[in-house]
Amino acid sequence: MYDETIKVSAEHEKTRIDRFLGDRLDLSRSRIQTLVTDGDILVNGDVVKSNYRLKEDDEIMIHIPENEEYEVLAEDIPIDIVYEDDDVMVVNKPKGMVVHPAPGNLHGTLVNAILYHCKDLSGINGVLRPGIVHRIDKDTSGLLIIAKNDKAHQSLSEQLQSKTVSRKYYALVHGEIPHEYGTIDAPIGRDVKDRKRMCVCEQNSKDAVTHFRVIERFDDYTLIECSLETGRTHQIRVHMKYIKFPIVGDETYSYKKTMDTSGQLLHAYELEFTHPTTGEKVVVQADMPDVFKEVLEELRKE
Repeated sequence: MYDETIKVSAEHEKTRIDRFLGDRLDLSRSRIQTLVTDGDILVNGDVVKSNYRLKEDDEIMIHIPENEEYEVLAEDIPIDIVYEDDDVMVVNKPKGMVVHPAPGNLHGTLVNAILYHCKDLSGINGVLRPGIVHRIDKDTSGLLIIAKNDKAHQSLSEQLQSKTVSRKYYALVHGEIPHEYGTIDAPIGRDVKDRKRMCVCEQNSKDAVTHFRVIERFDDYTLIECSLETGRTHQIRVHMKYIKFPIVGDETYSYKKTMDTSGQLLHAYELEFTHPTTGEKVVVQADMPDVFKEVLEELRKE
């Protein structure tokens, strides 16, 4: 019945179980609390409360039921498909679109649009995330790989794990970066003061590495290309804030007074991966959105 068992180390003693699991599972804290209350998460075989404080060597048994009660509907939403074959589809997601549905938000997402276009998708990630191999933020535009079957999904997931998928982004940041290249190697975890934010921290974090190079400098701004070695939540946004060059328009991690860009100027413009069936290299690119281009043109005029 239980899918996974985690043994608690000494460093996590006295941590609340809901907070501990919130840093490890792709679930909200309220969802974890419900699972604990329902007995789907046990400690040493016993039901506990969601505020239970962990002890060293505790064994947490986890079962996450399928969300079969949710039906995700196909919706006739235009999408920009830049590559497609029998196994894989690559979509250029617009800024402002959520990648996949969640309880309470089941409509208008990229998954709803993909289901209208393609009836068969990988089922590895369950009802709410069919075909989704990786994600980008709602207000980040750019390329996403969609798996059409489980074999393709497994191959692409393994490539992401082994860091053989190349993902490149354009980002406009505040400030003039003085050097041409840089690597940010700083672990990222959830901010204990604000669960909706991520931060560079030592505890309850995972390794995160971002490489960048300068493309163009302006007065008080720099256009850079970022490439990801890891894929942590909000990684580029958090790392650029950490080195004090936050992304323009980022309402969470950048300055309060910034350009009115309706979201961060961050665009996933290139993906390179090995095709799960042919074994050939696939390179796909998508031009930056018009609002991004317009901001750059204005900065060049100034």
